Amino acid sequence: MNFGGVTIKDIAKELGISPSAVSKALKDSHEIGEKTKALVLECAQRLNYQPNLNAQSLKRGNSKSLGIVVSTIENQFFSQVINGIESVAHSKGYNVFITQTHESYELEMQNVRHLTFRSIDGLLISLSTETNNIDHLKNLHQKGLPIVFFDRVSDEIDTHKVVADNFAGAYDATTQLIGAGYRKIAHITSSVNVSITAERLRGYKKALEQHGMQPDERLIKYCPHGGKDLAEIENALSELFSESRPDAIFTASDRITTTTLSLLHKLGYKIPGDIALLGFTNTQLAEVLNPPLSAVYQPGFEMGKKATEMLISIIESKRPVTEFETTVLPTQVFIRASSQPVKA
Repeated sequence: MNFGGVTIKDIAKELGISPSAVSKALKDSHEIGEKTKALVLECAQRLNYQPNLNAQSLKRGNSKSLGIVVSTIENQFFSQVINGIESVAHSKGYNVFITQTHESYELEMQNVRHLTFRSIDGLLISLSTETNNIDHLKNLHQKGLPIVFFDRVSDEIDTHKVVADNFAGAYDATTQLIGAGYRKIAHITSSVNVSITAERLRGYKKALEQHGMQPDERLIKYCPHGGKDLAEIENALSELFSESRPDAIFTASDRITTTTLSLLHKLGYKIPGDIALLGFTNTQLAEVLNPPLSAVYQPGFEMGKKATEMLISIIESKRPVTEFETTVLPTQVFIRASSQPVKA
């Protein structure tokens, strides 16, 4: 099924002619007059019709292809998710098309549109940090395209979702910093649009409150594009050190964590002597960084596997799927040198 909006039938309805006539006109068939061809081509351009690249697949009723939308594959977490997706997809005979949003809402919509033109059987998506409107996904879902969200999800579509236990990861990380003697713990996080931002912020605040510490909004900094732009994190650090010098920083994503570590070095801060750092990151280099980086690890590979299994179960179901679940996978906190206890 083609979920990509305008079809030959739409053009036929618009012009009041048969779909077969439209098809022949688009193929420049000698059976169709030049005037009709011109009308069809004008209408196709006006309605932004795109030819289906997998017509043969449509005749069989499926393309055995899955679309994937992530922010960027250079992110270790998403690379691990994709490995998990491919491990299941390939074993089930599905191909995958991988696209990157680079945290852009416009690119997300464009990627989804291109994937549907390829007649994918289903879509796996982690929303961009700019996305606060998912009408482009609602429209496809209403047309019958199976969609499964992972990591950054939305509650506006009733479907399967796979997430990490973001609240517990943030709670445990903040608790570890408190237990190590840190009292002014800053939090550098992502866009307010993203589901993981709220969950991790909630875990951070809960840990502070349970230890008798009132969350200070001056110590919470947001990066609207998830730290994609270096200036976002530079500004966050500049504001923190000028407004309310923290003794530890808890960071909420892969890119923010590793970039913060790099910037602290450039600014001349000793870690953890001057300031401690602990953050969400799946980088495989955490143990060999200077200093070894304390991290909240998400099961990326397992997330990709589970999300793909869920999507294929929808695709291959012989009956409409009406009951959905949200799978929450556990996180792990690894304590290394970057958040060692405060020396007396």
